[in-house]
Parts: sequence; C-alpha cells; structure tokens
Amino acid sequence: MVEQYFSAEPASEDVRRRLTVTLQGNEATVETSNGVFSGSRLDLGTSVLLREVPEPPQRGTFLDLGCGWGPVSLALAFAAPDATVWAVDVNVRALELTAANAKRNGCTNVHVTQTDESGAPLPEQTATACETMPADATFDVIWSNPPIRVGKEALHTLLMTWLPRLKPNGGTAYLVVQRNLGADSLIPWLAGALGDDYEVGKYHSAKGYRVIEVVRNK
Repeated sequence: MVEQYFSAEPASEDVRRRLTVTLQGNEATVETSNGVFSGSRLDLGTSVLLREVPEPPQRGTFLDLGCGWGPVSLALAFAAPDATVWAVDVNVRALELTAANAKRNGCTNVHVTQTDESGAPLPEQTATACETMPADATFDVIWSNPPIRVGKEALHTLLMTWLPRLKPNGGTAYLVVQRNLGADSLIPWLAGALGDDYEVGKYHSAKGYRVIEVVRNK
C-alpha cells in the first residue's frame, strides 16, 4: 500500500476513471486513477474532514498536504476562490490528477508542487503540471488527510516539515486521522514537538476518525 500511493512514480497501471463528487456544496466531475490514495472514491476520512472543519477565510494562502487526486484542494478553492491553494504530494500521478481536476472545475487558484520522499518541497519541478513553491511560503490554513500508513517516523517528519509553516498569530491546521491508527497519541506528540507557540487538540470525532486542530499563536 505504501508503494502504491506514497511513491513518486507509482508502479500500477494508470487507468483513469471519472467520478462526480460534492465538495463544499459544489458538484465536481473529477478524474482518478490507480496508484493514488483512495483512487476509486472520496475517502471517508476526507469526507469527515470536509464536513466538520470551519469555513476557511476568503483570502490567504492555503495548503492541502498529501493531495491525492485533489478533493481537499478543490474544496478549499471552491470555498475561497480568492485564496491561493497549494497542493503537495510526492506522487507525480496524484499531482497531475489534481491539476487536471482543478482546471476541469474552474479552480484557477490551485497550484501543485512535488515533494521529496521526506515531504520537503523540491526546489525545482520537472513534472509539467507542477510549479515551484516559494521557499518562504507560509500558510493561513492547512487541511490534510495525512498518509498515516507510511509509518510513524515518516509521518512525524512530514508533519514537522509543514506545520511550522503555519503563519503566526492564527494560522490553523486541521488533520483527519483514524482513531485506531493513532489519532489520540498523535495529539500529545504534536503538542510536544511543536512547542508552546502552538495549541493542539481534538476538534471533532466522527465515524471512527478524529479531526485534530493545530493553531499557531506566535
């Protein structure tokens, strides 16, 4: 499973299929494929995240961490068409799908960028769909259904690469994690790793998932 969706170049055959999904009250026609996370449907955890998170601000810079085929990116773009939405993933196929799905649905404010295996943004992009993210980019909002199954160490590295990029004085992240895959233990770990400038807590629980809130105060 890890190779299938958390690899730069998936080994599985690229078989495209179309879905119609509702994101933030907007019906979207999207394309998915093998070798990306939840390639045949809108994942239940993502559905919980999108249903429970508060509306984002109308302007700012947002991040979809681990974008897959792009449902969170599209939801952010629909909710705040004047914001800048960055979608990041290690998986080139996922990034191509996100870019195509954004274009198909008129979400011109979505930009995709590839990361390395540790989750850090690549300084130069080679895939045609990708753009280079500014090195000093910070985020008002981060929404993520993070890749829990990559393992604890890799997950921790990924989260600590991006959560410190929340803007001081109110930058907020929402992460959805299955309860039986370590959501409750992740909360105190994040609080300790991020330090006193952040508040970390459980925002909501539904259908076996926790939505974790991270707020940067300073």
